[in-house]
Amino acid sequence: MKKSVIYTTISSPIGPLTIASTDQGLCFIAFGEGAKAFLALQLWCRKWLQQDDSIFQDDASFTDMIIQFREYFDGKRFEFHLPLDIHGTPFQKAVWDELRKIPYGETRSYKEIAMAIDAPKAVRAIGGANHHNPIPIIVPCHRVIGSNGALVGYGGGLSIKEQLLSLEKERRSSSHS
Repeated sequence: MKKSVIYTTISSPIGPLTIASTDQGLCFIAFGEGAKAFLALQLWCRKWLQQDDSIFQDDASFTDMIIQFREYFDGKRFEFHLPLDIHGTPFQKAVWDELRKIPYGETRSYKEIAMAIDAPKAVRAIGGANHHNPIPIIVPCHRVIGSNGALVGYGGGLSIKEQLLSLEKERRSSSHS
C-alpha cells in the first residue's frame, strides 16, 4: 500500500530545513530547500517506501512540528514530542534509539554509542548509521563526537553541527543559571 508523503520547508537559524511526514509521523529532514532537498526526499522515498511519486507539498499540516522546531531553536524545548515514522536497518534503528537518549546539550563519542548498543567494534558503523539518519536534530546525531572531542562528520556539514552544539550548550547553561 502506498504511503503519501507530505513536506514543507521551514526557516531556522541553521538555514532552511525541508521536513517530511507520512500519516504515521515525521520521516525525513533535509538541510536546505528546493530541488536538492526534494531530490534527497525522493531518493529516500524510493529506498524505504519503494515509491517516489506520492510526495506533496502541504505547508498547513506541519503546524505542531514547526512550533516545536521554533521552540528548540529558541532554547525553550529540550526534547521533541512528535510522532515518528523511522525507516532503517535494525542496526541503524538501534543506533538512532541510543542517540535519542543523549540529553540536550551533551555529547557522546562514537565509541560510547557502540558500547551502549553492545557492539564495541562497530565504531565506524555507528558513523555510517549517523550519516544515514533520516531525521537529524530529532535523532540528535550532531551530539556524537570523536573520542578525542573532535567534531567529525555531519550530514549537514561540520559548521551546522558546531552551530547546533553551541546553541544547545549555550541554552542549557542559561537554563541552569
